[in-house]
Amino acid sequence: MRAPDPVVTFIVVLVVGLAAGFLFDRLAGPSWLARQFSGSTRGIVTSALVGIAGALIGYHIAVLLALGGGIVTSVIAAALGATVVLFAWRMAK
Repeated sequence: MRAPDPVVTFIVVLVVGLAAGFLFDRLAGPSWLARQFSGSTRGIVTSALVGIAGALIGYHIAVLLALGGGIVTSVIAAALGATVVLFAWRMAK
């Protein structure tokens, strides 16, 4: 079994983080009431960047724990990392 190409893995992790950020912004963004009081919303770009950062963190934690080198493991680890970091970011705001 061959290790996946690092460029492909990097692009997959970026896409997973970007998708998680966009979905998080649409589904779990600030409520209508919070937007009315704060007067501004977090940008979709910011959510996407935080999602990418979380995906990279999740992927690297999976590599450090030696959970496997497959592309499926990379996608799952990136998605979990992005989810955890996005929810932590929301709680911090």
